[in-house]
Amino acid sequence: MSRRPGRHRGIRGKGVGPMLHRLHRISALLISVYVLFHLTNHLVALAGVEAHIDFMRSYRQVYRAAPVELLLLICVFFQVASGITFILRRRGQRRGFFDRAQAISGGYLAFFLLFHVGAVLYGRSQGLDTNFNFAAATLNLGAFPVFFTPYYTLAVAAYFTHLACGLRWLLRARLPTATLDRAAVALMALGLLLGLTIVATFSGAFYPVRIPAEYCVTSCS
Repeated sequence: MSRRPGRHRGIRGKGVGPMLHRLHRISALLISVYVLFHLTNHLVALAGVEAHIDFMRSYRQVYRAAPVELLLLICVFFQVASGITFILRRRGQRRGFFDRAQAISGGYLAFFLLFHVGAVLYGRSQGLDTNFNFAAATLNLGAFPVFFTPYYTLAVAAYFTHLACGLRWLLRARLPTATLDRAAVALMALGLLLGLTIVATFSGAFYPVRIPAEYCVTSCS
């Protein structure tokens, strides 16, 4: 019996678990609410370190409430596990730029979420306030910027790329393909621009950044 044309086209159909995809989208939505505030917080840093810290203190009262923080952590680990599952299940089946970009960005986000959440939890266990200075230390001290400059930039770019590809797929029946492609590329470009802006801010491109002694792993300059 010959294979029916376009069989792999139903990438989110019965073969890959529609319920898992729905839960993945719900989890992504909850995480995105936090990401929206988090990225806004980082952009507020353009007004100065104190502006960043003051903004963070205000919305920490919500996301660090025990039930909310627990829900976010569950969503993060579920998002990573389900995302890796999707990547592995469709290995070798992806076609086209956006399909591959979704998998690549999802894989990077899985790495980033595990690494970043682990680092923040470790920093808090050491008594550090994981605020502006916690991130800025990795972009200003020693050889750390060699790794952390692309690490943070790509994280923001990957988030917007993954979002763009997901929205393009969800809206495929409502809008012309050309319109969706242009919108997706624009969203990806916005993510890269935001990533570069945030990293530049924390690196001291717009004002001097002085790292408090408790955040210095090696030495402060």
